[in-house]
Amino acid sequence: MGSAADVQALVTDPKLVEERRGQIVRAAVKLFSDEGYYTTTIQQIAKEAGVSTGLIYQYFRDKDDILYLSLKLVLDTYENEIPPQLAGIEHPVERLCVATWAYCHIVDELRAATLLAYRSTKSLRADRRVLIKDAETRTNRLIEKCIHSCVEGGYMRELNEYLHSYQLVMFAHSWALKHWVLSEHYSLEAYVTEGIKLLIEPFLTAKGRRGLAGVAERTQAFRSPSLMAAAKAKTQAESPVRRRRRPRAAVV
Repeated sequence: MGSAADVQALVTDPKLVEERRGQIVRAAVKLFSDEGYYTTTIQQIAKEAGVSTGLIYQYFRDKDDILYLSLKLVLDTYENEIPPQLAGIEHPVERLCVATWAYCHIVDELRAATLLAYRSTKSLRADRRVLIKDAETRTNRLIEKCIHSCVEGGYMRELNEYLHSYQLVMFAHSWALKHWVLSEHYSLEAYVTEGIKLLIEPFLTAKGRRGLAGVAERTQAFRSPSLMAAAKAKTQAESPVRRRRRPRAAVV
């Protein structure tokens, strides 16, 4: 047996392996989420994916392989897609807001797989559970690093950066966990804006609030009444002060 991270295939064409595994994993995520991991069979996955049972065994050794890659898909997406979203963004507050938005957007695209991660990680082999936990920790560090930059730059007051990163991650995951009710009240954009208002704004310093107001005004994102008031106050403070004319003395 190879290492825990190895998922062996009999097919040697890397492109074909990637395509077929993606097809099979998408079908498995749906079934694992709807029917449960233990009750779902390889035959059911094959039928859902539109392939033969024998073909699945060309790309996976067993159901644990399929579950592992299903969960790894979500965490790999966080690691691969969040950093490019932050490329070229220098303001620490904007980086934190964009990272939060990117995380929530990925969760929205992979809601079934996110739910599956909560339900079925414990069903993996013990050595693979360790890999999934390590990958999740790396993802959380992306958020924690953004928070640290805000604190270090004086944009956020001092706080437990490690614990706060988990608060933001749990907020993103809640979009999948409670989508059935949250989607009745919020669009994804409105949900993220409310999250920033609840979990980021209250911890900003005056400098940080001015920075976030500037970001909101420039990008038309993450807008809230308090931010707009701050942006208006900033604009007024930066505009030239008009001198009041003294009333002329009456001519007698």
